[in-house]
Amino acid sequence: MIDEPTGTVDFDEFSRACDLVEAYFGETIDDVALHAPVSRRQLVAVLARAQLSGRQLTIDGLTEEGDVVYQSDDETLLWLDAGFWLDIRGRHHLAPDEGRAAREVHRRLIEAIDGDVPYYNRERDPFVLIERRLPRQ
Repeated sequence: MIDEPTGTVDFDEFSRACDLVEAYFGETIDDVALHAPVSRRQLVAVLARAQLSGRQLTIDGLTEEGDVVYQSDDETLLWLDAGFWLDIRGRHHLAPDEGRAAREVHRRLIEAIDGDVPYYNRERDPFVLIERRLPRQ
């Protein structure tokens, strides 16, 4: 079980979140893990934790804490002001390198869709909330 702010997440849900981020971010995970001091497996786990936390925070108004860059039925891309990645690091007891690597995966995807990061967004937190779900197996 993984403790979340409002309850627990069972292993099946965490495993599905791992599969989801792996399928969604694909080669970006490989590219970041290649140059970061974290393994691919660690990075997938951190990204899955961020998704589970992001889903909970969405219920609490995550989109009100920043700017939506892009939104579809499958994803919402945001620049957040509230220290999202610092909060994720603290909530899940992540090493600084794990948090930086996960943040980089999100930043690369947003830049691929929205272009280079403008100066005023450099200190903001990129976050991609994946809305689609993998079928239960």
